[in-house]
Amino acid sequence: MMRRTLAAMVGAAAVAAVVTTGYVQAQDQDGAAPPARHERRGPGGPGGPGGFFGRGPGGPGGFGGVMGLLRQLDLSDEQRAQVRQVMESHSDALKALGDRLQAAHRAENDAVTAAQFDEQLVRAKAADLAAVMADASVLHARIHGEVFAVLTPEQQAKAAELKAQFQARAEQFRQQVRERVKERRQRATPPAQ
Repeated sequence: MMRRTLAAMVGAAAVAAVVTTGYVQAQDQDGAAPPARHERRGPGGPGGPGGFFGRGPGGPGGFGGVMGLLRQLDLSDEQRAQVRQVMESHSDALKALGDRLQAAHRAENDAVTAAQFDEQLVRAKAADLAAVMADASVLHARIHGEVFAVLTPEQQAKAAELKAQFQARAEQFRQQVRERVKERRQRATPPAQ
């Protein structure tokens, strides 16, 4: 469960990083944010009820989405160009990493769901997946650092404030989910006689 949650977070970060390029390019063209391409609704979707591109608890872009953050930081034209350059410089690495991540997930899932249980194979595929996820985390951190360096000290402070707000909303959302699960379990459990 934890491994899949981490994989989803890393995948979401990679997707958000790729999507940022499109956002910055579209904003350069007409000065306005592009419309959302997807409106995934439902509590099970990545990024919360709004999905990656909807308006979930984390605001536009879901939980802590890069697009939502950049919109709220009011980047100058020069900053948008710099962010675009950072994203373009990593686009090949992001694509390759996404392909590796997908293949590693598929191989790990195939090992887990194989007709014959093979612990060594499952461990090997899980280790392979963990290595790819570590690479994804490193790339995400590198891109974050490069984009963060483009921001002014005021924008960096605002980004930190927005991150704190996101974390508080995310915790509130998790608590609500826990409470709903607890209520459902209580309703499903027959009373003791």
